[in-house]
Amino acid sequence: MGATEQFVTTGAVLVGALSTHVTNHLMERSKNRYQLMTRWDDKKVEAYAAYMDAVKWRIAACVRVYEAKEGLAEEHRSEGELRTDLFQASRRWGSAFERVMLLGCDDAIEAGHELNVLLSEITWQATGKITGTLSEWRERHRAAFRAINTFHEAARQDLGIQGKVTGEKHPQRDLLLPPSRDAAED
Repeated sequence: MGATEQFVTTGAVLVGALSTHVTNHLMERSKNRYQLMTRWDDKKVEAYAAYMDAVKWRIAACVRVYEAKEGLAEEHRSEGELRTDLFQASRRWGSAFERVMLLGCDDAIEAGHELNVLLSEITWQATGKITGTLSEWRERHRAAFRAINTFHEAARQDLGIQGKVTGEKHPQRDLLLPPSRDAAED
């Protein structure tokens, strides 16, 4: 075997080794990127779900305070105890939104901010910081639940989930309300 043949053979071995190394490196990098993306998707799902749960707990606590304050429902706990529950629900909500701020996409964060404004208005009316009628109370809830759907859409898009929670296949829904004592309240 001549020197030229040995040089070509050595070159081919080096090119093969280099291409194997580059291919393995790119595959490992792709695998790590996928694992990182999947890990963050899991964390995002947890953050989005915890935020939605906290939002609904806060709304439920507001409803109990408001109904007790307005005499709309019989409550066996004092207003102070109900406000303590609302305070705890608000703390839980705040912590949950911080996780959304850390992990969420821009659209989900913005949808969360818009929902938080409506949630604050519900809280303010429940606690008497702002006044309003029962109809205004209900409209605030309708707006909040529309904002929840907007947040769901943004979170689903961020996670790559196909389909929508609103639109043609999912008609607009209203609050589920018990029959009104006075038809003029609605």
